[in-house]
Amino acid sequence: MNPLPRLTIQRPVEISGVGLFTAEPTKIIISPAESVDCGIVFKHHSYRIPATIASLSNLPIHPIFAQLKPRCTSVGDSLISVATIEHILSALFGLGITDALIEVQSNTTQKPSTIEIPILDGSSLPFVEAIQSVGTTELESTIDPIVIHKPIRVQDGESTITIEPAQQTSFSYTLDYSAYPDFPYQPVTVHWNCDPAQYVSKIAPARTFCLKEEADAMHNAGLFTHLDPKDMLVIDRSGPIDNSLRNEHECAYHKLLDLIGDLSLVGRPIQAKIHATKSGHALAHQAALAIVEQVNQS
Repeated sequence: MNPLPRLTIQRPVEISGVGLFTAEPTKIIISPAESVDCGIVFKHHSYRIPATIASLSNLPIHPIFAQLKPRCTSVGDSLISVATIEHILSALFGLGITDALIEVQSNTTQKPSTIEIPILDGSSLPFVEAIQSVGTTELESTIDPIVIHKPIRVQDGESTITIEPAQQTSFSYTLDYSAYPDFPYQPVTVHWNCDPAQYVSKIAPARTFCLKEEADAMHNAGLFTHLDPKDMLVIDRSGPIDNSLRNEHECAYHKLLDLIGDLSLVGRPIQAKIHATKSGHALAHQAALAIVEQVNQS
């Protein structure tokens, strides 16, 4: 694959909302790149955090997650973590944006602390629409994609991610809740061939979701009390509760959305055939680390 043009947005755009896990109000300002090769960078006061797998944070977004697999993706250090970044990163990657500064503003002053990107409607569509409202522009430089030369496979039980050499980049995700046979809309596999128009129409609108029993458990733990099923896609055996799907494969497309955002942490476009089955954030982080390791060994 030849070098690709680096892309940023034309002018700043602001987005405000509350966090999914913290319920705290936050404003983000997505601005054009500060230099021709800065990549995607988060900023909070004087902190600058590159959106790379090397910056992955293990600071739990809530005490309940201290001993559990991550339910979102965060970057930062032991003092400051910017959390639930997968949706905005997915939007940027889906639109081909390689460089941007994302300033995160909140009332949080204590340290350590976690500042969460607004959840909005649970999809990446609000970020896409905000970016489209100001437009994009090419920078005066190019970026070399990561070309996968040897197959990579990461696995955790029945969850797998495979990354194989390919002439053209593609992403796919197989949703299979075999442990929950009453869960509708499965099994199904959805695909993305890196076409921005396809991302906007199919993937960006797909909202985060959870099973009713998961939502009940989180509610009992004190989470999501600021939301109800009209705000968050909660699924039981009969389908969405007090809500409706945007398309029949919305749940699978959201998993694909998350995968794209998480793997963007490698910091460059990827030339590979990428397929995930039953995977989540933790396994995607492993896959991103494995990609970077292969690059460093080549």
